[in-house]
Amino acid sequence: MLNDGEKGAILQRDKETYAVAPHIPCGVVAPDTLRKIADAAEKYGAAACKITGAARIAIVGLKEEDIDNVWADLGMSPGAAVGICVRSVKACPGTGFCKRGMQDSLGMGMYMDETYHGMQLPGKLKIGVSGCPHQCAETAIKDIGIVGSGNGWKVLVGGCAGSMPRLGDLLTTGLDDDALKNTVTTLIAFYQATAKPGERIGRMINRIGLDALKAGVGLA
Repeated sequence: MLNDGEKGAILQRDKETYAVAPHIPCGVVAPDTLRKIADAAEKYGAAACKITGAARIAIVGLKEEDIDNVWADLGMSPGAAVGICVRSVKACPGTGFCKRGMQDSLGMGMYMDETYHGMQLPGKLKIGVSGCPHQCAETAIKDIGIVGSGNGWKVLVGGCAGSMPRLGDLLTTGLDDDALKNTVTTLIAFYQATAKPGERIGRMINRIGLDALKAGVGLA
């Protein structure tokens, strides 16, 4: 039996079959990729294909002996569905497609995904990028929430869902693209250096205080 995350496979409720979730950056998927996923699901008798909260497509109900062949057929890397790392980057369409978009959230989300997806950290971390204050990427409940406005980007920190939900605290506002990238880099570096093992950003803020976090990233 595989451990959760081994070979990118997650054991299912029946304790016999597995799900795999190929990495689909910011949920943007080409028709050829959809065909590969559908073909693999049919070929290996999957129970279902499920769109996940991280905007991936999980192939559910696979036999352990088929996992290697599924990945070989897909030719894709696994999404970081488990582990103490950057699990996902969720982004709305932003100015690329949405009439309400104020900033290029999809382009920024792709940058964040390429830069941080799978990075090992003290605790799990999720990033959301929304192109306007409607926050369709659920940025207020992400460890790092990035929200576009007519005046640039604002950054929220420490949000999470789960059994002890927490809304993100406002870190800073009015950032251009370069300033945003630098702020996230500094924030993650401070988190790496300051958090206790297993501690998410929100719990770290509860322990050290928001002012200490701002000082640590040069925003005091």
